[in-house]
Amino acid sequence: MSKGAGQVTEVGVAKAVRRIEGAPAEAAGPAGGAAVGRRGRGRRDLALLAGLCLILTLLGGLTAPLATAAPSDDTPTQAAALADRLRDDPVYVTDQLPREIPRSSAPDFAKLAKRTGVPTYVLVLPDQGIGDDRLLGAVHDRLGRDGLYVLVDYMGVTDAEAFGVPAPADDASTVQLYELPYDAGPLAKFERFVDVISQGREKAAQRAEAAREKYGDDSGEEAAEMHIDPVDRDNQSFATGIALTGVPVLILLISPYVRRWRRQVRGRAATEQRRHFTPLRIEAGLAALAAVAIALSATLVFHQETAGAAPRPTSADLSTRVERVADGLKRSPVYSDPESPRVLDARQLRELRGQMEDFDRGPVFVALVPQLTEDESAGEPEIFVEAVRKRIGAAGERGVYIVADPLGGYIDVVTYDVRIDANLVALEIPDSLRYGDDDDDRARDHRLGERLGELMTFLDDAPRVKEPETSSLGMDDAPEPVEDDELSPLFSGDIWPGLMVGAFAAGILFGVVASLLGITRLAVPSLRRPRANSGSASPTRLPEFDAPPAPSLDFLRRTARDEIDALGREFDPEAALRSSLRTRVWDCLDAATLLVDRDPDGHVDDDATPSDLAAAIVLARTGRAALAGADKPCCALNPLHGPATGWRDAQYAPEEQRLRTIPVCAQCRVLVGAQPRHAHTLRLTLPGEARFVRVPYEEAPGPLPSIQQGIPQLIRQVREYAGVQ
Repeated sequence: MSKGAGQVTEVGVAKAVRRIEGAPAEAAGPAGGAAVGRRGRGRRDLALLAGLCLILTLLGGLTAPLATAAPSDDTPTQAAALADRLRDDPVYVTDQLPREIPRSSAPDFAKLAKRTGVPTYVLVLPDQGIGDDRLLGAVHDRLGRDGLYVLVDYMGVTDAEAFGVPAPADDASTVQLYELPYDAGPLAKFERFVDVISQGREKAAQRAEAAREKYGDDSGEEAAEMHIDPVDRDNQSFATGIALTGVPVLILLISPYVRRWRRQVRGRAATEQRRHFTPLRIEAGLAALAAVAIALSATLVFHQETAGAAPRPTSADLSTRVERVADGLKRSPVYSDPESPRVLDARQLRELRGQMEDFDRGPVFVALVPQLTEDESAGEPEIFVEAVRKRIGAAGERGVYIVADPLGGYIDVVTYDVRIDANLVALEIPDSLRYGDDDDDRARDHRLGERLGELMTFLDDAPRVKEPETSSLGMDDAPEPVEDDELSPLFSGDIWPGLMVGAFAAGILFGVVASLLGITRLAVPSLRRPRANSGSASPTRLPEFDAPPAPSLDFLRRTARDEIDALGREFDPEAALRSSLRTRVWDCLDAATLLVDRDPDGHVDDDATPSDLAAAIVLARTGRAALAGADKPCCALNPLHGPATGWRDAQYAPEEQRLRTIPVCAQCRVLVGAQPRHAHTLRLTLPGEARFVRVPYEEAPGPLPSIQQGIPQLIRQVREYAGVQ
């Protein structure tokens, strides 16, 4: 029996004695004898209780040395430690979140807490995870003071309880949760919480109900974000670059074209230099003015400089926790963070210390401290250990440093100049020890006591090495908090590709406007200009050409025959055509026939290769397109598609990293415009000599690859290939 148990028993006996001695006497009368008998029995009970008390006291004295001999953990519980902090100051800001909530911001929280109108106790701590809803009640019981208790983490107010004071804590928590976005910052959310508290119960309830109706789960609406991230800044720079070049270039392109179009419509000469010299200067001035206006407007609209609400921490904010842990490890090799839940009981702590004392590779230091991305080390345990080791001094120059996160349950190990394989520490510690399993995650203490014991056994059994090694990976220092939140300048980064895209987009828009004006002039008879007869054939509708990217030999043979026959039907050498057009169509028909019908018997030769068949199709379709008025380069992805209708940036081959500008047909342009990186999937391939082998058309044997230099070059190559001069 422990000393504490003996004391409790003595208190119980004393209370019993007082009850017996204070029992009321029975009234005199006929029942007086019975009363005397009861008093006699009471004296006997009192004697028995006194003897029992003496025995318990002796037993307590005998067991007291045993109880005091056992080692005890004097570390206060989390609630007791936090109550002590609030006893000194009603607002406590942790030193573990300097990147998000530096300790130097405590006066700001204290100033806001005074506006509630009731005693307010504020705890700014890391996210406590499971069980954070019970922390405020435990702290209140330890502190013993009524008031409004508020728990704040890096996201805002996470819990609030009113003990003995009229404060609408639940409604205020609801309002700050719904009315402000997640990136508003804890200080802004606490300010909104305080404002609602100061309004009273009735108004707070109305405001909470309105917030639930507007931003609740059923509404699907969320408060607008207050800050942007680096991706948003890149988008802003990109949009600014597009506007900076797109608008001025569009002014310089469209204005002269529209002016010339109007003169043509009115029948004026387009060569009046004096008339359009002054407007050009005006348009250039307007373009420059537009660029300046866009730059100034972008600076005003995209004025954000930081990506979050975190204030700038001081050097003391970034070093307080490291110094606290280092001082704790100087006094004891096991340091338990008082702000976090206790994860080691007295027995586990005693066993862990025993294992650490028996470890003969060097000193062991265990820090039960959270590792968070908001702390001074940006959540990197190795950086944290290095900082703590430097402050420990000579005793910390070598040894095994173990960091166990009481909130997340993770364990990290860093060794300095000990005879343990560094690769084993860095790579071979089992995940069950480093991270735990699902059962560990569900446990309040993450089974850190058992896992730390298993880790010490693992390290003790590790093979020795000849020379001391260090397991640190040599990581860089933690990034500065200001660098984490600072945004890049608006006129940097993605503004350069934006400038190029803007100029390109201006050219496309100019083409659209020019096309619309041309269509308008053709559609309205009064706007048409008289044209001289050129002697060319009347334009016909361009045939629709189709072909798969990987055609079979049968498809090539059938299509070559059909296209040559179609060109022969459509081409009339006696028709009134321009001489250049007649020559082009005749050369295409002649070259296509030379490739696949050398007899000639009017049939495709059986020994015609896939490359010759494809070249014949290209020539025949080019001739048909020329008759329809389309004299354009062939589609670079699939020449079988006929003439191109525009130029696009595309990834021509899968091994190429950069895009190239190529002519493409209408059907290829759709995919290339949407997914230029997948354009190579449309490139024409032909059957190779081996089965199931495909060859890109530009690598095929014969004259077909010369199509990349144009139709005239292909015709010359075909004639040389067929031996015709």
